[in-house]
Formats: sequence, C-alpha cells, structure tokens
Amino acid sequence: MPEPGGPGPASPASDTEVLVERADGVATVILNRPAALNALTIPMKERLLGALRGIGHDRAIRAVVLTGAGRAFCAGQDLKERLAPDPTPFDEELSLRYNPIVRALRDLPQPVIAAVNGVAAGAGASLAFACDLRIAAEGASFVLAFGRIGLVPDSGATWTLPRLVGAARAADVALLGEAVSAAEALRIGLVSRVVPVAALTAEAAAMAGRIAGLAPGATTATKRLLAAAFERDLDAALAAEAEAQAAAGGHRDHAEGLAAFVEKRPPRFSAG
Repeated sequence: MPEPGGPGPASPASDTEVLVERADGVATVILNRPAALNALTIPMKERLLGALRGIGHDRAIRAVVLTGAGRAFCAGQDLKERLAPDPTPFDEELSLRYNPIVRALRDLPQPVIAAVNGVAAGAGASLAFACDLRIAAEGASFVLAFGRIGLVPDSGATWTLPRLVGAARAADVALLGEAVSAAEALRIGLVSRVVPVAALTAEAAAMAGRIAGLAPGATTATKRLLAAAFERDLDAALAAEAEAQAAAGGHRDHAEGLAAFVEKRPPRFSAG
C-alpha cells in the first residue's frame, strides 16, 4: 500500500483528482494529483473505484487507459494520511478500498492499458500490474519498496507480478525493493513496449483504439480466458475456449466480421 517517501499532505476531496475522458469507445482514467506524484488518498481511491465501476456498465466503452498526470503514474499511498490520528487499520483499508479497485480492474469487461508515464511505486505499481497491458515511457520505473517501512507488497502485487514475470523475477523485484527501469521492465516482460514520454499518450490511445475497433464480446471473452489461464489445466482451457468460441461464433458480430472481410470494408460491430 504505502511507498516510502510518498510526498505531500492529503488534499481535500476534489472532483478533479480522478478524471475520466471518453472518446471513440475509449475511456481514459487520469490520476490527477501531480504535485503529490498522484499519491492515493481515501477520497481519490473512492473516486477511482466509482469511475471504474461506471465504465464497466458503459456499453459504449470498449477499451480503457489508466495513466497519471504530471511526472508520475502513481506513488502509492499518501503516507501523510497514514500518519494522521487513528488511521484505518491496514487490513480494513485494503479490504475497503485497495482490493476493490484491483478487483474492478480485473473484472472490467473492457481491456485496460496502463500508460505508465513515470514512477509507479507501492500500490501504484500494483495498479499497473493489475491492468491487462502495460506501456511505459522511457523514464518510467516500477518500485516495490515496502520492506523499507516494514510492510509487505499488497493490492494484488504478490499474485499479479509472478504471473507477469515469473517467480524468480518477482522475488527479485519484491524482496530487493530496487527500481525497475522501463528498459528492464521491457526486457523481463513486465511491459509490452517502451516509447518516448512525448509519444506515450498517442501510443496508448492508438492501442486502445485498435482494441475498441474489435468485436467487444470477443475481446471480453479473450480477456476472461487469459485471466483464468494459470488456474486451469490444458483440458479445462481447451473446454473453456470451445465454449467461448461457440458463443462468439453464434453472435451477430461474427457474421458482420465475415461480411466485412468478403466486402473489403471495416466491420461495424455491435455495442456488446
């Protein structure tokens, strides 16, 4: 949850701390406390969860981008909030606020792209790990330095990270607490691409746009199949694919995709 050095005092509740922009089937969610490196306060976490749940019910949205304003993606928990009198116990804070956000990211029907524009530390790294795709700016980094303040990785990091980079790399990142540069993140498979910071927004938008142009039901089913991959044996995965393929093949979007291919035109898929 917290990351050492989380800057700045917790700000008052503000409708601008989490921004949602919608355009062309893509929702862009922006963590917007740049002066505090987008460190998370209780109001901010509540706003983020509400935004994600709203997007999940919006059939016009087919892809999501999660990013940060300014020079950081998210510095994790605002530690000033933890130093206030009678802070919420850690287990309650996780179960009430952090875990529902991670669950919302995983459960969204739309694929989520983390556009990591700067440091992603503590729970900020966990949020990026929970997304379906990660793209990073050249100067971005990932840090799980919980041990410096006597805590353990949380917000799903001990579950998502080994699945992304393998057990040995995950242990290195989580136990040593050293920053993983964007270049190293690309090398170990933590991100799928690295771009100049000036190109990050456009590249993430292009990725999201490509996803938004696909059949939404098939995209959601693919996300679900991938999410369950490590919990199934081969036979169960084959059966799940067959079931999902039968549903997709019977949907009008499949017929539309075939017709568009034959007619050499862009497909006009349904809203879901």
